Amino acid sequence: MRALISLIREIIRNRKMVAELSASDFRKRFVGSYFGVIWMFVQPMVTIAIYAFIFGEHGMKNSPPVPNASYVIWLAPGIIPWFYFSEALNMGTGTLQEYSFLVKKVVFKIELLPVIKLLSCFLVHACFLVIMFGLFLLDGRAPMISWLQILYYSFALSVLSLAIVYFTSAIQVFFKDMQQIVGICLQFGMWLTPIMYDESMFTSRHAWIEYVFKVNPFYYIAAGYRDSMLTGAGFWNRPTMTLYYWAVTLILLVLGLHVFQKLKPHFSDVL
Repeated sequence: MRALISLIREIIRNRKMVAELSASDFRKRFVGSYFGVIWMFVQPMVTIAIYAFIFGEHGMKNSPPVPNASYVIWLAPGIIPWFYFSEALNMGTGTLQEYSFLVKKVVFKIELLPVIKLLSCFLVHACFLVIMFGLFLLDGRAPMISWLQILYYSFALSVLSLAIVYFTSAIQVFFKDMQQIVGICLQFGMWLTPIMYDESMFTSRHAWIEYVFKVNPFYYIAAGYRDSMLTGAGFWNRPTMTLYYWAVTLILLVLGLHVFQKLKPHFSDVL
């Protein structure tokens, strides 16, 4: 817990530098690319289009559990946070190797590197949130006050992502296969979370599967985004899940920081 408090103080103390490095990290992804930032949106939008074709109106006729909602409108609030989560873990796991020149500087607080990479990924997520809001408006849906909850759920997802990245980035320095393991876990995780399909497809046959879904912290995020955008339900309507999510996330964050701090003295030697 002491490490967590110290991290928060460092972020506040170095907030200007963190913001500048995050913006720089975001820009450098597209240096030398002809279409630049456009590529950032192409793959996710193609992914949504493919899933909409396979599972939606033209494919398996998968009916969304929300009345008067098309499959795409139902899918977007579930898969857009997953894009953020997936990118944050994939990019964050290798951040210490990417910024090895900063790791070797004694004066630089390397605990800030995962935060910088996370904020860079969040800039991409913010763009997708704008697209999602526009999609809902084009669908003829009036803005709801519950849409503001997306800020809360985005923050909650950021904390979970950061907690995992502290662990994976520290291990990646010594075990180079960690990034591949993260990628495989994300592939499984996407299908183990009811993002593309309605969970009732399984829970209607086996009630116990509902508890399996809810053990996954990302279930709370996907459900929260959909609550905010589609049903208008507040996060306080899920008190048990909210308490469970934050208990798991904070435990993961404390453990991740502990591992990071324990291995930190050896980072510069290995890198």
